[in-house]
Amino acid sequence: MEFSFVQLMDLPNEILMIILKKLDNVDVLYSLMDVNTRLNQIVHDSIFTTKITLMKPIDQTLIQPDLLLDRFCSQILPKIHHKIKWLKLESASMEHILLAGDYPNLCQLDIFIMHKKPVIHFSGKKSNFHSFNHPIIKKDINLYYIVNGIL
Repeated sequence: MEFSFVQLMDLPNEILMIILKKLDNVDVLYSLMDVNTRLNQIVHDSIFTTKITLMKPIDQTLIQPDLLLDRFCSQILPKIHHKIKWLKLESASMEHILLAGDYPNLCQLDIFIMHKKPVIHFSGKKSNFHSFNHPIIKKDINLYYIVNGIL
């Protein structure tokens, strides 16, 4: 019986898309953007660029999450900012991320505020600011308060 060695780039685009859809959009963009022309075309698809979640993992398994954010803000977001419709981010990195692009099609911005202990008591876990007037946002801004990893 002979074994054949198949590499990722040997697969057709349709199969690559099926595989990549199973992964987190940020991981796909971070790992494959600018690797080569073919992968670049695939990762620029709206499946990967419409909804972006840029938050540090709670378990901090990433060795250098700040390096990921820096690369996203300097190299990736400037290339895809016009495609992003929904952006989820932490309040600590909000300014860095929002200044990385214009986001003309952004419809929803979710901001997560992390605290180690309760600072203020709220009646609900989610607040909508529909009256917020800024050219970056066309629809909703949602604030989520996370205390000790609990929403």
